[in-house]
Amino acid sequence: MPRSCRRAVVVKAAFSPPTVAETKRNFIEAYTRPIPAIYNTVLQELLVQQHFIRYGINYQYNAVYALGFVSVFDQILDGFDAGDKAALFGAYVNAIGEDPSQYRADAEQLEAQARSLGSPDGLVPDASGNELQQALAAVAASTESGKFAYNRFFAVGLFRLLELTGAKEPAALEKLVKAVGVKPASVNKDLLMYKGVLSKLSSAKEMMRDFLEREKRKQAEREAAKAAKAGSEATAQA
Repeated sequence: MPRSCRRAVVVKAAFSPPTVAETKRNFIEAYTRPIPAIYNTVLQELLVQQHFIRYGINYQYNAVYALGFVSVFDQILDGFDAGDKAALFGAYVNAIGEDPSQYRADAEQLEAQARSLGSPDGLVPDASGNELQQALAAVAASTESGKFAYNRFFAVGLFRLLELTGAKEPAALEKLVKAVGVKPASVNKDLLMYKGVLSKLSSAKEMMRDFLEREKRKQAEREAAKAAKAGSEATAQA
């Protein structure tokens, strides 16, 4: 067998990720309770996207990515029962072969440190700095070496860090993005897409709330009419 063919066989054997169907099955088997359609549609789309990110050949977990995913998940599941939300989060992250507790711990740590900064000036890559600055430095080193696999959850993580420091101006985002070595155009595109998904989901939730309120009023009216009819029949019989 030619050497190039042997090498291809070795690479293929070394990297054999699960299929999307297997990831979905892992999730469904881990979380068996019904998920309202308004949430399930978005979650299933998100799971497929994250499957390809997670099992990309250059994928490397990092805390900023974890913060981005946790932020997206929590906003999508806003209004969901807290206990079910925690179980759903665990099932989801386990389905992609990662540790839910690590995601939460890393996200909470970065959130706390970003809040303590008070301004975006401390959001700089620094290998000898705090955990947040070290995380940014690791990304910067990875992008410089050409090994960093950018994804939209990372973009959301950067945006969330700026939010927590109180920064609102676009220049702060551009500065941070350039500091870690990713393309501003890609980040802006993914943030716009993310905001669009949240906007659509918010509108759908509002429609659902309106529908439930109407159904509640109709049910109350039906019960009142039924009670009134029963009272009239009782009076007539007396």
